[in-house]
Amino acid sequence: MSNGNQIHAKRPMYPRNLQPFLEELLMEFRVLYLTGPRQAGKTTLARAVAGNLDMDYITLDDQAILASVETDPHGFIRSLGPRKVVLDEFQYAPGLIPAIKEVSDRLAPNEKGKFLLTGSTDIFRSAHARESLPGHLARLELYPLSITEMTGQSLNIIDYLLGGKFQSKPVPFISREQLAGLLLNGGYPEIQDKSVRGKQVWFKSYMEGRLYKDFESLYAARGDYHSKLHALAPYLAGLSGNLLKYSNIANDLELNDKLVKNYIEILELMFIIRRLPAWLKNRAKRMATRMPKMHFVDTGLACHLLGLRNEEQLLQSQHYGGLLENLVCMECCKQASWAREDVNLYHFRNNRKREVDIILERNNAKIVGIEIKASTSVKPLDFKGLAMLAEFAGKQFERGVLFYTGQEILPFQYGSLTFHALPIGLILSD
Repeated sequence: MSNGNQIHAKRPMYPRNLQPFLEELLMEFRVLYLTGPRQAGKTTLARAVAGNLDMDYITLDDQAILASVETDPHGFIRSLGPRKVVLDEFQYAPGLIPAIKEVSDRLAPNEKGKFLLTGSTDIFRSAHARESLPGHLARLELYPLSITEMTGQSLNIIDYLLGGKFQSKPVPFISREQLAGLLLNGGYPEIQDKSVRGKQVWFKSYMEGRLYKDFESLYAARGDYHSKLHALAPYLAGLSGNLLKYSNIANDLELNDKLVKNYIEILELMFIIRRLPAWLKNRAKRMATRMPKMHFVDTGLACHLLGLRNEEQLLQSQHYGGLLENLVCMECCKQASWAREDVNLYHFRNNRKREVDIILERNNAKIVGIEIKASTSVKPLDFKGLAMLAEFAGKQFERGVLFYTGQEILPFQYGSLTFHALPIGLILSD
């Protein structure tokens, strides 16, 4: 067994840190939509919540139920009566939205938690869809397992970074081989205890049996879209942690610019990729790039698409640094879902190509800059990008940190500013 796999404790089920917040929102909203990629654990979580809150569970993956829904959506919803219901795989029946709105509108003000909807495509992402249930709908995203969920640790990295108390403390050491193992493994619950070969079979099945099928239903794809996706998906995996330039992709793959952008938008709706938008505030609009950064929702799937099968191969790959940045970014995205404070995630790059990998923007518009380095040592010059951001953002800049693969929490003085180098091992800390 590799060092990377030794990090993952075997257990039959992983507690999901989002569950308490999900149940809390069901006490405040009439309808909650839980979305996220296929196989991330939405059904398992929805069943657990249904058991705790005495809700009925119905899956629209059942063809007989789906046929009834399609024939008479309003009649189906009315037939549920006063019961509180989980409707799993809701993406199969978006036609139910008007019927749910009808029932929701008639509920008494104190009636909450009537519907928990789950779906693997983000059908409520558009403003038009959200407006169909104004004030009644809450929306949460469930990603594949975070490293803290897999290891049973309690530290929320978002809360830690916003708190800013970076005192010295024991931090677990993670070797390069262990980090590579985390990248290769990814976070899909079903594969955590599979062999290396079993994981590759699972990823292949995921791509062929889920991705292409769902893509066709969302895009109404015509022609040979399979070959286009076969070329595009690995290409995007190779861009992990890099700027997303649609024209470059189109030129390299000999595809139409508009088609490339459309395909990428669908892949994001399916939670295969995540585009990290550029931080653009005030004068930044004139002095910084507007291009998003490219990240894969799951690094294990990205590694599979890139043909990376073991730790040594990954560590020698040109993609290692970008995938490590991808890992930290997605850990921030995942843990932001249950953090005490709501934050938005961005990246920043100015016109002189100086950049900061991740920016956390708080509700008060203050920002925290995050850099990621794949090295075990840190030099003052490594904080040059954060210093540039601090000067650029002015009063909005709160603090900057640099994640590295060492083991010590270290303060660094850069001019009049104090930054901190933080071990990536913090994601395994209590």
